[in-house]
Amino acid sequence: MRKRLLGALALAAASALALAGCGSNGGGSGDNKKITIGIKFDQPGLGYKDGSKYTGFDVDVATYIAKKLGYSADQITWKESPSAQRETLLSTHQVDMILATYSITDERKKTVAFAGPYFVAGQDLLVKSDNTDITGPDSLDGKKLCSVTGSTSAQKIKDTYANKVNLVEYPGYAECVTALNSGAVDAVTTDDIILAGLAAQPANKGKVKVVGKPFTTENYGVGLPKDNKTCQQINDAIKSMVDDGSWQKALDTNLAGTGYKPDASKNPPTPAACG
Repeated sequence: MRKRLLGALALAAASALALAGCGSNGGGSGDNKKITIGIKFDQPGLGYKDGSKYTGFDVDVATYIAKKLGYSADQITWKESPSAQRETLLSTHQVDMILATYSITDERKKTVAFAGPYFVAGQDLLVKSDNTDITGPDSLDGKKLCSVTGSTSAQKIKDTYANKVNLVEYPGYAECVTALNSGAVDAVTTDDIILAGLAAQPANKGKVKVVGKPFTTENYGVGLPKDNKTCQQINDAIKSMVDDGSWQKALDTNLAGTGYKPDASKNPPTPAACG
């Protein structure tokens, strides 16, 4: 009798532990459930970490989506997702989703899935405020062009517009802007909305400017693991955010003071079908 009782207690304890293990990274119920979302930590106005505070348009969209999936703001764990690590973070399930100015491409779709897009940007250039000779991507031959490791932006310019441009890579955009201000590089390239946020930072105001001639279309998607079951729910959340005015409010709040105007013919975008 005593052996059976001990066996039953052991089984009950094991069951309790198994249930407790469901309360992390997108599973579980009640106060224990958590969702891990990847963002950039170094993109003012988009994904930015200041102490324990996270701000930006990507953060606001992610928080809205999480709420629609049943998670409150304090149930979100934010994880830094540098460009070069995004596919790995998703495919190894270190994050449940990524909103990090993550352009949807066919090449990336081989490894990960996407919901969205939730925003459409365009690639542009950031130069010193007194620069007059860099007017677009085709005026970069012989110049030093900075982009971030894992981004395709600089290579795209070399392949399409200026095959004699000298490419320089840094781990983050802040380092690229520091190099620009010091004269170590002549220009920085990435999406226009990212450059606008960097140019509006107090340390950069008046020192740098966005050229203002976007030359690509970048559809920002919500990166997901290939085996996700949330794509349609996320697309529905994006549509809801647009319809109830929260999308525009988040955009206006986070871009205030940058002077940046998104392409109204492409924004807000309609999410593509999942699958």
